[in-house]
This record gives sequence, C-alpha cells and structure tokens, in this order.
Amino acid sequence: MLTTFEQIYAELRSRGSRKRMVAAWGVDGHTVAAAGKAVGLGLADVTLVGDENLIAQACKDEGIDISVFTIVHNENEMESIKEAVRMVREGEGDFLMKGLCSTDKFLRAILNKETGLLPPKGTLTHCTTLEIPSYHKLLFVGDVAVIPAPDLKQKQIIMECLVKTAQAVGIAKPKVAILAATEQVLPSQPASIEAAILSKMADRGQIKGCIADGPLALDVAIDQESVAIKGLVSPVAGDADCLLFPNIESGNVFYKANSKLVAGVRQSGILVGAKAPCVLSSRADSIDTKLNSIAMAAMSV
Repeated sequence: MLTTFEQIYAELRSRGSRKRMVAAWGVDGHTVAAAGKAVGLGLADVTLVGDENLIAQACKDEGIDISVFTIVHNENEMESIKEAVRMVREGEGDFLMKGLCSTDKFLRAILNKETGLLPPKGTLTHCTTLEIPSYHKLLFVGDVAVIPAPDLKQKQIIMECLVKTAQAVGIAKPKVAILAATEQVLPSQPASIEAAILSKMADRGQIKGCIADGPLALDVAIDQESVAIKGLVSPVAGDADCLLFPNIESGNVFYKANSKLVAGVRQSGILVGAKAPCVLSSRADSIDTKLNSIAMAAMSV
C-alpha cells in the first residue's frame, strides 16, 4: 500500500514503460511546468495539444526544453480540446489532462455522446486524493467538483470510483466512510438514511471490493480518539481510506479547507468514470497539485 505521493512517484518510475498523457490546450506555464516535471521524473510521456507558439513561449518562461514533449499544433482552443479527447479515445494517449481551458469546455468534449470519452449510461465523477500530514495514509475523497447533489445511485457510483482509485495504489480492500452529520440514522436527515443503505449494500456484496460503514460523522471517520470517546464500534471508524460526502458543498468545503488551512497538505484531482482517467485541477492549482494529479491518473490507467 502506497501512503504518500512520493511513494507513488517511485512506483511509477519502477515500472517498465511510461503511460502517455495528452494535455488539452496545454499552452500555459503551470501545465507545461507540471508536464515537464512528469517527464523529468519518469512518471509519464506527454503530448501537448495547442498553439505551438504559446507552448514555446511557456517552455521558454519555465526554462523547459520543448523537445521533451510531443507537440500537436492547433491554434483554436476548442478544437485543441476535441483533438486531445480524440487522441485518447483512439488510443494515441492513455489519459487526458486539462490545460488552460475552462472546465466547462473540457467536460463538454469528454461528455459528447458521439466523440467523447464517457461510455453509454456512464457517470463522470471527481476523485480527490489528499496527503494530510496529520493523517497516517492517503485519503480518497468524492465528489467535490462534478456531481452537485448525488442521488443514491450516483453515490454508489462515486463510492465505486473511490474504491477503484484507492485500489490503484495498492489498497486491496479500502475502508469507506459514508459521511453524514451524525452516526445516527435519522428520518430528518436523508443523508444518514442513504449512508445506511449504502453500508448495507456493501455488506451484502452489492458494492464490491471494500469495507464500508455509515452514517459516520467526519470526526469518527478519521480520528481514533473521537471513536474511543463516543464508544463507536466500526470496522472503518478512525481508519478510513475513502470519504464519501453527501453533496458537493460539504465535499468542496472539506477540500478547500484542507488546501488553504492545513500546512504541508498535498493533493490531486482526477475525473473517474470515463474510458480513461482525466486530470482535472483548477487553473489556479499549484504545479505540485497538477503533478500529483498526473501521477494518480497514470496509476489509474
């Protein structure tokens, strides 16, 4: 089981061959810098799709030799995104990355029924991986960015995607905490009822490959002292690998609180559920976050 991003980097370097990433409209300094580091560290090979002049300028600004990349020249942002998606769909790349383009354009190309990457009746969700200094292992969190108010079926899909991502870093049977405001099942709190249903579905094998419990409040999901104080008996409490949030507001606040208030936190963000992993980080995210995201996508192929 890998417990840090540095261990993930080492695992990728130890493999015999690199996966190829295709960056859609990868013309900005942050994308080029993260992609250049990924190549230099042996994490992936990289194709940048976009205006070659802008890419050349970004490489010059970041002090990166442009020859480390394969460049597919396209001066139009939307056409570059479509071309990058096509390349991954047709096997010319193993996973996709969002460059300087907006998230809505990136998702529109992925979700296109004729030319995109989503399988029929598929659901796209976002998986965040957090390396928090005060926690003893990586945390896999969803959904903080794509599905606003997941229903029971969507929560099952998010949960399955979290499990799949955790398994990609060697966690054979991830422990999933299905979160609500309380450990009690209360009719007044629908999230607690759905958490109990999902937990029972996992117990009966309807959701495979994990150990799940819920509803759990956040404190008992990740803190052994809180578990002891509350006297909770649970196979997951205090040792969760995955956190399933009831809605995008709670998940997004958790993600941003960690990113802005927790010293030394490291994170990544990828889209799961498409035919290939897709690196989705904010245009304002750090180079480190984008590099971690590339590593997680390469692990998930």
